[in-house]
Parts: sequence; structure tokens; C-alpha cells
Amino acid sequence: MRIVLDTNVLVSALLTQGGIPDQAVGLVLAGRCALIVDSRILAEYRAVLERPEFGFPSGEVDALLAFVERAEWVVADPLDLTLPDETDRPFLEVAVAGGADALVTGNPKHFRVRGIRLDLAVLTPRGLLERLARG
Repeated sequence: MRIVLDTNVLVSALLTQGGIPDQAVGLVLAGRCALIVDSRILAEYRAVLERPEFGFPSGEVDALLAFVERAEWVVADPLDLTLPDETDRPFLEVAVAGGADALVTGNPKHFRVRGIRLDLAVLTPRGLLERLARG
């Protein structure tokens, strides 16, 4: 399965090791899901994960970002649509451009687009685990 991970999934994974988001990220790290990114997504991952208020160990962040740099990279065209949170636009654009099977986020309501049928599942981390368990 080819996926795009919203930044909030990575943050949740690092905050609660062993939790559902951490298990979802673990699927990517284990190669069960292929991650799709672009430069905007990597930049956001870096900016958010390096925020001092999180206090994530720099070695852990560096290792995760080094893994992300080896993901599948795409160049996404702008989509003519409006999102409830426009900062989520890169994630949707990359998912569409990369032909992702799913966009995985803790905030699926941020990706509800009226009047447009996207050939893309928007899943929570739990939804991703459930989908993969069903085969």
C-alpha cells in the first residue's frame, strides 16, 4: 500500500511509543507501506519534529527524517479545491499526484472536499491498521 502520512501522525507516534500512530509509522519503517513525499512535506516534518516544545531526541528525529528522504518523491500539481485547513494542501496534492492508496491523518475531517470525488482513502492510523489486517 502506498501512503502519505500527515505530520500529526509522526508527532503522535513519537509522543506515544507503542500507540496506534506509532504502529502505523512502524508499518512504513518495516516496508509494509510505501511512503510518498515531496519537498514541502519533508520541510514540514522537519520544522514540526524539531520544535523545542516536543523535546524529541535529535537522533530519533534525524533517523526518521533520513528514512523519509529515501521515500518515493513526487512533484505535485496544484489542485483546484478548497480545504478546511489549507496547510494540509501539500499532503492531498502529493497523495493525488503520487497515486497513493491512502492519506493517513489524525484529522480526516481536514480532507473533506465538497463536490470532488477523489480516488483516495483518507484514513486514521487505526483505519490503516484495520485495512491492512483485512488484507
